[in-house]
Amino acid sequence: MFKFLKKDSFWLGLIVGTVLPLVVFGILYFINVTFPNPDTGKRIFKLSTVVVLGIVPNALTLRYYLVSLKADRSGRGIMFMTFVLAIIFMIFYLN
Repeated sequence: MFKFLKKDSFWLGLIVGTVLPLVVFGILYFINVTFPNPDTGKRIFKLSTVVVLGIVPNALTLRYYLVSLKADRSGRGIMFMTFVLAIIFMIFYLN
């Protein structure tokens, strides 16, 4: 069904490395806003924690592309986008 995801392309890695964190961030943000802490009424996680947790699935995807598929170019794209997202996080949240 998703044969295009098994190709070995740097651009595919960039796309996967961008879309996956955005989707995970969106899901976590929605959960965080929708279900606040019942005791205090505040959000469970800070926004910076949700951003970091959104980037983490790239590590699993990177391992899948490098070890299981032996797709080095796609893995490089995912790794590059992970580093870019980590640098953006450090610039905006660690000031």
